[in-house]
Amino acid sequence: MSSQPVDALFVLGGSIQREIYVAKEAKKYPDIPILISHGSPEPCVWLIFHEENTELQNTWLENCANSTWENFYYSIPILRRWGTHKVKLITSPTHLPRAQWMAQILLGANGIWVEPDIIQERGIPGNREFWLKTGLDMTRSLLWAGFSTIIQPRCTQVKRLTELDMQAWEHRGFKCEYQGNVRK
Repeated sequence: MSSQPVDALFVLGGSIQREIYVAKEAKKYPDIPILISHGSPEPCVWLIFHEENTELQNTWLENCANSTWENFYYSIPILRRWGTHKVKLITSPTHLPRAQWMAQILLGANGIWVEPDIIQERGIPGNREFWLKTGLDMTRSLLWAGFSTIIQPRCTQVKRLTELDMQAWEHRGFKCEYQGNVRK
């Protein structure tokens, strides 16, 4: 399975740098879906893809997750519905090794091979890894791995990037992370 081509890009939210990276990376994989799990505000992601002239049709935003563990919890059913066999996991060094191990356990239990793509961050990381946090998430992942093959949680906050109403967002107002250098 490791020699199969990547058939989905999966971004763990938490840094606009990951979304900038995937917008550029998507040009190499124009026909495969992209899932961004609770990333930057929706209009910021839209602007990033728009500025990169990257197709929006294959990009999906999942906004139920509030933690790295929940990124997997809510995204596995989506990846399974897509028939994903190999995913490129986009995260940062500040998520390691916890996110990679969780991906290997949880996605692996669901027949999805993981190819990590670790991108560098700038500035002070918003996330710091601690062994206690890693231990707890590994324990939770090992327990959930078996259940995740039969229990499919639903996230009601999943949308295609093309469904975003930019006019409504502009009317309400929004702010993007300064590192994104995204202009309204």
